[in-house]
Amino acid sequence: MSYQVLARKWRPRNFEALVGQPHVVRALVNALKDDRLHHAYLFTGTRGVGKTTIARVLAKCLNCETGITATPCGVCSACQEIDSGRFVDLIEVDAASRTGVDDTRELLENVPYAPTRGRFKIYLIDEVHMLSTHSFNALLKTLEEPPPHVKFLLATTDRQKLPVTILSRCLQFNLKAMPTDLIAQHLAYVLEQESIACEPEALGQLARAAHGSMRDALSLLDQAIGFGGGSVAADTVNDMLGGISRAHLGGLLRAVADADARAMLAVVAELDTQAPDYASVLTDLTTLLHQVALVQQVPEVAESLSEDTELLQDLAGQLSPEHVQLYYQIAIHGRRDFVWAPDPRSGLEMLLLRMLAFDRRAAVTASSAAAAALSPAQAASPSPSAPPRSKSGASAETASVATQASPTANAVAPPADADWSAVVAELGLAGMAAQLAQNCALLERSETQWVLGLAPQHESLKTPNAVQRLEAAVKKAYGEELRVVIKLGEAEVVTPAVLQQQASDAKQQEAEAAIAADPMTQALGEAFGAEVIPGSIRPVDESPAEH
Repeated sequence: MSYQVLARKWRPRNFEALVGQPHVVRALVNALKDDRLHHAYLFTGTRGVGKTTIARVLAKCLNCETGITATPCGVCSACQEIDSGRFVDLIEVDAASRTGVDDTRELLENVPYAPTRGRFKIYLIDEVHMLSTHSFNALLKTLEEPPPHVKFLLATTDRQKLPVTILSRCLQFNLKAMPTDLIAQHLAYVLEQESIACEPEALGQLARAAHGSMRDALSLLDQAIGFGGGSVAADTVNDMLGGISRAHLGGLLRAVADADARAMLAVVAELDTQAPDYASVLTDLTTLLHQVALVQQVPEVAESLSEDTELLQDLAGQLSPEHVQLYYQIAIHGRRDFVWAPDPRSGLEMLLLRMLAFDRRAAVTASSAAAAALSPAQAASPSPSAPPRSKSGASAETASVATQASPTANAVAPPADADWSAVVAELGLAGMAAQLAQNCALLERSETQWVLGLAPQHESLKTPNAVQRLEAAVKKAYGEELRVVIKLGEAEVVTPAVLQQQASDAKQQEAEAAIAADPMTQALGEAFGAEVIPGSIRPVDESPAEH
């Protein structure tokens, strides 16, 4: 006996076996039970979601020898003939190959005659939107007032191309694309019934590659079984699809997160040895960034998104939400320009380098160093590498605020806030850990423990991964015996982020005052009533990327 492909072998024979589309099944089952049958049904949706399958099941329900039922027996001659495609009263038409008006008229000539074997004569017209205008006109009158023994079942992947006159005469059912997890579950069930070993991650890859089509998923599963020699493994499926492993994707994002162009290019060079489909690599990278963004906002969804939850959680802690959004936008727009690259590899490399080019961490580090120069401690003992002070007198403003953070009675005297700013700049942190450090202040310090204060409004930054990375950086720089403790509730602590904002505000005020005092500005105001647009002034030494 010849082999039957999985897409045909596992095609549902009744509504109970149908996967997905519960809204359509419920409406049809209720109509069959209540004998409220319409003369024309239109099923719309993308390929492989069950349009023709539902139409054939409905044909069985209408012509089953046990009577009109929502649960056809499947064993009578009518059911078996419909399943095998040889039921004389089920006329299936491919509108893509019979678009002419003469074909339609020939088809409709037999409409007045009673069915030969069944209860109803059923016309199943697939891809009905391909009919010509004249064909639709020929069909219209019959579709509006067919004989009682005739039912029309229409299917299309492009509902917008159907005339409104046709749409108004049909009951319309829009079939939805299948969710990825539902496809993966069904593939797992099929493989269990077929006694074929599989890896869950491989099924997830196949489900995502199917893009909502169950038929495509089963076809890909057939291909994966053959490619893997009788089993379905993640590595072989990944090779078959021309993609790359999640570990490689994680390596790319980690290199970008660390602003390490050499490491990033090394990962790309390693990928090139596998001759991947770089367009698929970009798609997978975009998907991973989307999942990281979800985990950052709703951490508990990590397990439902991927089997590799550790990778998602690690990247969610290493990258800041702002960077994830930036990288995602660059990746999305890069897909549009990908076809114009000299070759696929250089297109991916330029996209990744663009992510680095728009990275603001260098500007943030420079701003942190500038903020450190404004502190009282640096005023008393300036560092040789510290940048010059602002002429606006911002150091005096920050001095009054800095006195609000005081250590507890028995603690070792903490360093000035500027010292913590310098420490943060030297730690070389990135992502969520960098944001956490920037918004903390050093309250207490001993030989074995540093206590940091964090304002309640920044509690979301205190993720386990960010705290672990901050502590690891402190240990690496100042001693492995150190322990970092972060206390909430220190609302008045002066953090590097506060100092940075104060420095920025002082520069802004100085720039606005300079413009207001400029003779040309004053002359324009007196002569023409001109005014400076609020918010349009920027300090000359401030990078536009910071705004």
